[in-house]
Amino acid sequence: MSSRRRKIVVLISGSGTNLQALIDAQNTPALPNTQITLVLSNRKAAYGLTRAAEAVPPIPTAYLALQPYLKQNPGKTRQDYDAEVAKIVLREKPDLVVLAGWMHILSDGFLQLLDGRKQVEGNEELSLTDPIPVINLHPALPGEFDGANATERAFELFQKGEITRSGAMVHRVVKDVDRGEPLIVREIPFVSGESIGEYEKRLHDVEHEIIVQATAKVLDEVKS
Repeated sequence: MSSRRRKIVVLISGSGTNLQALIDAQNTPALPNTQITLVLSNRKAAYGLTRAAEAVPPIPTAYLALQPYLKQNPGKTRQDYDAEVAKIVLREKPDLVVLAGWMHILSDGFLQLLDGRKQVEGNEELSLTDPIPVINLHPALPGEFDGANATERAFELFQKGEITRSGAMVHRVVKDVDRGEPLIVREIPFVSGESIGEYEKRLHDVEHEIIVQATAKVLDEVKS
């Protein structure tokens, strides 16, 4: 494994409990020689930004939301916004980007700049020699409950007696939502009589484990 410090950028939209799991794991045996260099949110009030600022040492943060960006830049599109997010990420020169509760579907405007299919025009400093992997945490099993509200949809089917388990996974990010290659998959059985809140507590405990495990797995694949 490389002795060089591996750099991570984390994208969030909410409270940041999965971000906290990564913060707690950096520079421990779970994520050795690893530093989160930026936390980017598309929601100004995301508590994850506070978690980053209160980390020891503090982690730099950034904020860029879609609708304000479009209002401030007439004629720009969602693809342009995604490209702007990519430029913020690329300035950090990270080894890995982790989507940890990032509630915005990233288009090719983002992905093409991160995998090197497209270069940032007029800015050679942001050009890539190697693709930057992007991974996402999703609270469902591969091929089940893609997209938003996955936990609620799964729990509803459990209550109807149609399924007995759901789960969580970390997968590579591709253009198709939640359809990238699964890296870590954990099945979680439902328990008769439990509330959705009780299930979510067990789900979150699993998420905090697998987001660190998948991060370590991908970083160990990155060239030194």
